[in-house]
Amino acid sequence: MQHVDHFDPTDYATPHAAPGKPNVVDAKQKREFNKLQKRLRREVGNAIIDYRMIDEGDKVMVCLSGGKDSYTMLEILRNLQRNAPVNFSLVAVNLDQKQPGFPEHVLPEYLDQLGVAYHILERDTYSVVKEKTPEGKTTCALCSRLRRGSLYGFAEEIGATKVALGHHREDILETLFLNMFFGGSLKAMPPKLLSDDGKNMVIRPLAYCKEADIAEFSRLMEFPIIPCNLCGSQPNMQRQIVKEMLTEWDKKHPGRLESMFKAVTNVSPSQLADRELFDFAGLEAKQADLMADRIRAFNVS
Repeated sequence: MQHVDHFDPTDYATPHAAPGKPNVVDAKQKREFNKLQKRLRREVGNAIIDYRMIDEGDKVMVCLSGGKDSYTMLEILRNLQRNAPVNFSLVAVNLDQKQPGFPEHVLPEYLDQLGVAYHILERDTYSVVKEKTPEGKTTCALCSRLRRGSLYGFAEEIGATKVALGHHREDILETLFLNMFFGGSLKAMPPKLLSDDGKNMVIRPLAYCKEADIAEFSRLMEFPIIPCNLCGSQPNMQRQIVKEMLTEWDKKHPGRLESMFKAVTNVSPSQLADRELFDFAGLEAKQADLMADRIRAFNVS
């Protein structure tokens, strides 16, 4: 596959339905859409509650890339905001990385029609990535690092108390396997994260949501999708290979992804081998204490 550096105007869809409204044409479609929307709302709401993602008075910066995940995150958060037990505000932020041919009008027009507060942050990370990445190497690591730094810094500027990213369940599982296969570590993406410098609280409201549900919701909502042609066209990406592996597992073994995600939330440090996470060297002392307790209890009885 050839690397594509420029956006084609035909790559993204112009919305047909009114912004914020689904494109459903009959009662059956409406029922199915309502079930899907309720499921996404429930899963996002549960993630927010389980990890205390949003508190009273929070200003949540929704990082909007123009992809299906971030559009869905914004829409579901807007939906929940109307009935949430706490008051919080939303501001959408898009990072324009200056990729040649990027359709700069799409997001402002969409957000203006929705009436959502937003900022377009312009940073030429594209040139930096192209200059620093060796030929044949993937751009994702550097691009992600530059993008994250720009967004975190801007969150401070606008006084955002939470930074919301659109990673879903499969993103978390893919990261888990990428780190195991290629990084030699057992870690994924936490639903809530404090940045290394302690200045930003990052949340992932879609952590419980299936990618297939997000894709279907995005299709019915007719979001004006803007593809990332910088990374999406790169061949042999490790993440894509892992994604295909998980997709195949899901087809052959229904329920496996649900079980794997549950495992991410149900960790037993004593059953792994991380000496910093669990005191293996102190097990003899613990054993001696337990035996002493049993002897004392026996003598008392």
